Amino acid sequence: MSVLTGGAVHAQNLDQGKSATKLYADGCATCHHSARGLAKGRFRLTLFLFLQDHYATNSSSAWALTSYLESVDSPARSQLRAAASKRSSPVVSTSRSSLRPPLPVPER
Repeated sequence: MSVLTGGAVHAQNLDQGKSATKLYADGCATCHHSARGLAKGRFRLTLFLFLQDHYATNSSSAWALTSYLESVDSPARSQLRAAASKRSSPVVSTSRSSLRPPLPVPER
């Protein structure tokens, strides 16, 4: 019977202190050449859980990656405001032709 003796072994977090951009570059960029579109159409929580299970070493790294991927897919605030102002202004037609149907309505 043999007994192993030695010092305590501590796990090391290899992702500690890395920015989300660095985490993406180190772990994702090999297969995903662009981060754009990876978070599109996904709920924040499900994306976090997927990254935590498959790619991140801990929950803080998974949240950082989730936030990074969402920020890459989100348009800038100035673009959002411009799009909202375009949609909110009603289109006013000056011609009366839009009030009539394009062809006569058939009689029954």
